[in-house]
Amino acid sequence: MKIPDFKIERFFAKYEFNAPYLLCCSDCQSYTVHEILSMEPGAKNDFQEMWLGYTESLGSPELRKEIARLYSNCDPNHILVYSGAEEAIFCFMNTALDKGDHIIAHFPCYQSLFEIADSIGCEVAKWQTREEKNWDLDIDFLKNNIKGNTKAIIINCPHNPTGYLMPKEKFREIINIAREHHIIIFSDEVYRFLEYDETDRLPALCDEYRLGISLGVMSKAFGLAGLRIGWIATQNKTLYDKLASFKDYTTICSSAPSEFISTIAIRHKDKIISRNLNIIKKNLNILNNFFRRHQDRFNWSAPKAGPIAFPSLKSAENIEEFCHNLVVKKGVLLLPGTVYQKTSGNFRIGFGRSNLDECINRVDEYLNDQ
Repeated sequence: MKIPDFKIERFFAKYEFNAPYLLCCSDCQSYTVHEILSMEPGAKNDFQEMWLGYTESLGSPELRKEIARLYSNCDPNHILVYSGAEEAIFCFMNTALDKGDHIIAHFPCYQSLFEIADSIGCEVAKWQTREEKNWDLDIDFLKNNIKGNTKAIIINCPHNPTGYLMPKEKFREIINIAREHHIIIFSDEVYRFLEYDETDRLPALCDEYRLGISLGVMSKAFGLAGLRIGWIATQNKTLYDKLASFKDYTTICSSAPSEFISTIAIRHKDKIISRNLNIIKKNLNILNNFFRRHQDRFNWSAPKAGPIAFPSLKSAENIEEFCHNLVVKKGVLLLPGTVYQKTSGNFRIGFGRSNLDECINRVDEYLNDQ
């Protein structure tokens, strides 16, 4: 397989661990191992007594049981654990798709969600969304681009990088269209549970559609990226079995300590998610005030879910130069939209961490210096 560089990862490799103020992170505030283990009596001792042999390839039974509780119509036999969401995406694309297949991918998006399919030799239709339309998905585009060889529809809600959350009616319409044409839907749901209004939360795709696959991970809503644990949930047994077999050629199994800590974290999901949402909502108020102060410089549309948004420059200033100058002069890292698409004046801003105030103060200084 020949595949282009992963632009986001190459960008972070250059800047992430050198910049003191990260203002573009896609995850939430993390926890220490001590903090997670303290959530459950006896967990610290059990963790120290853990046997560090191989784990089960499908994921530990206890972890799969806890993950299954996140869904309405899935049991542990519908859950397959991976070493992060990236492995799950890679395995899905290489298992479900063949050269010559056609996919329709929600765009802009995490590069894996279309690039791997393209490298396989699939035809990719980018379901482009636009800032001036509040990043809304155009259902007519989906209807008009389905072909005889369309194998999968790739969606991501809550959306990275825009924070878009589609209405439930549109979600159901996408499922109905896919069902009519017997098309797989791969649903990236890594920000699910971070809706600002819980009534806006979409059902999990795997609960609503038998050919649907839901992607989850510990990194985003839970803020536990260092565990490197992700999963897929699906009632599609044929695809599930193929995915399980393909995993034998990737990681085979996950880290035992990571699975143990993930199990505890999911048991205490409400506590973790509540804290992360409180941080996000507080920070969103700060951002709203910031963009109000600088409305002559930026276009800003507040997201509806998650810890990220995708504002843009109003000027013709090159977004890569803007981000580079900001990190060099003030140590604040933003993610230029060009890592998603070649021509973009947008940038990803992340507000799931507790030091946003400090970051924004330095951006204010930079703008005032200019």
